[in-house]
Amino acid sequence: MKLSKVKLILEELETIGFQLPNGELVPNHFHVTEVGKITKHFIDCGGTVRNEEVVNFQLWNANDYDHRLHPEKLLNIIELSEKFLKIEDLEIEVEYQAETIGKFGLDFNGKYFLLTNKQTDCLAKDKCEIPLKKTKVKLSDLNEESCCSPDGNCC
Repeated sequence: MKLSKVKLILEELETIGFQLPNGELVPNHFHVTEVGKITKHFIDCGGTVRNEEVVNFQLWNANDYDHRLHPEKLLNIIELSEKFLKIEDLEIEVEYQAETIGKFGLDFNGKYFLLTNKQTDCLAKDKCEIPLKKTKVKLSDLNEESCCSPDGNCC
């Protein structure tokens, strides 16, 4: 989800909620401790130089049970970040502390922002010669003419 969409959603919400991929809700006294731009400059395994940028939200759960982040406050933090950090309309990545820091994508289901699982991937499959998944075929679906029969003298 891009930053512009998050801003539009925040303008319509009365409260903010985040839901983890397992269905659990992030406690409602969470803090957004950072809104920033992360730039990743790297070389993939095929030797291609790449540059990726995302907007980063860091969610933190503290023992501050009286705290509740309101949509207008988060919208204000985002607008300050756009102004001072020159953040563009980029995809959002969310960091959230569990057993370790997890990185999630972001979606919205009409009520909650959904933290979505992210996956690693090889960006240079053509150069790494990663085998494609083989198509599974049922032997019964093969044309009988292409198969040998026990008495066909082809073996």
